[in-house]
Amino acid sequence: MKTTFPDPSSQLRPIPPNGVRIFIPFALGYFLSYLFRVVNAVIAPNLVADLGIDPSQLGLLTSTYFIAFAASQLPLGMLLDRFGPRMVEAFLLLFAGTGAIIFAVSHTLTGVIIGRAFIGFGVSACLMAAFKSYVIWFPANQLSRINGFQMAAGGLGALAATTPVAWALGFTDWRGLFWALGFLSFAVALTVFLMVPEQEKKKEPESISAQITGIAQVFKSPLFWRIAPLTTLSQAGYIALQGLWAGPWLRDVAQVPKESIPIILSWSALAMITGFIVLGFLTEKLAKRGIPVLTTAVTGMTIFIGVQSVITFALPMPAPLILILFGFFGTAGILSYTALTLGFPKSLSGRVTTSINMMVFVAAFGVQWAIGAIINCWQITDAGNYSPAGYRAGFLAILVCQVLALGWFQISGLKKK
Repeated sequence: MKTTFPDPSSQLRPIPPNGVRIFIPFALGYFLSYLFRVVNAVIAPNLVADLGIDPSQLGLLTSTYFIAFAASQLPLGMLLDRFGPRMVEAFLLLFAGTGAIIFAVSHTLTGVIIGRAFIGFGVSACLMAAFKSYVIWFPANQLSRINGFQMAAGGLGALAATTPVAWALGFTDWRGLFWALGFLSFAVALTVFLMVPEQEKKKEPESISAQITGIAQVFKSPLFWRIAPLTTLSQAGYIALQGLWAGPWLRDVAQVPKESIPIILSWSALAMITGFIVLGFLTEKLAKRGIPVLTTAVTGMTIFIGVQSVITFALPMPAPLILILFGFFGTAGILSYTALTLGFPKSLSGRVTTSINMMVFVAAFGVQWAIGAIINCWQITDAGNYSPAGYRAGFLAILVCQVLALGWFQISGLKKK
């Protein structure tokens, strides 16, 4: 059966008067989520020195966030559709705060992995709960824009995890930093609980079997499987590099001085913020001219593949410019989430976004860990630097997978015609 996108203009509703009250708490949650996701790129040398871990173990530690995050996504979609985003996100953020404290007090690799897993589980609703809430409260023709602003809040979190974190480490160590992040998590949980309005209760909530049937409906959809591979691999590559390997790559391949790395990562984070906002507005404008959201998303992801090629083969281009382009076009994959929600009934919106998100973060876990394992196949210098050949091999593997996924998207579209 052919799946078609509804016309957003046919679903117009006025912007809710409490729109800011809805947006701010979820934006704070996603700010925190992204800060947790990216912070290891800056504190990696401290973790390696204090815990005595190698690249593969560092990749495993950092990517534990992703596997815990991914494991929660399918039940999360059911919970969001059943209980609403306010209660679910506020509750889960308590686990993030607990995980940050476990991370701060641990002195073994096992301990910090457990803390990192708690964090990943605790922030697993920060984006999906926001998307669900915006589908409930905002007009459909404004979802690309409001989702773009939500993602920009995450970009601010990524920005906070760069130069500000490096500055904070001048006053405390990484343990003190995570104590502060733990208490911040508890504060954001309280903000979500107190500020976000309660959604209108359904007279008869769906049964568990009906909810599971809804998940099956998503995974049986040809539309979902046309988009999912490219979105998954694009976002996984973006997350894996941004969240950990961009910093070491700047040091070992681009030969950027240590003190300049947080600054360049900050520029990349600013580019990401700009990308989320600009591409969100651009997508909305193009949709009004008859260009589907999905077309804009795939075009952006294709350009992103080109940017990754420059990084993989270390082509002659200034490192700051490469990371700025990486940050800007790496945001294109998130537009696919909007395209998917427009292709399914609103009642399935939570399960649609969490289904694709599960795939993204399972892949991000594998990619981030695998890059570390591949790099570990080459000799590490006495100074602790990694081989450029290791980066090239690791990055090339994900790049090839993305190109194949882009080919599948085009071929499956021809089959439909």
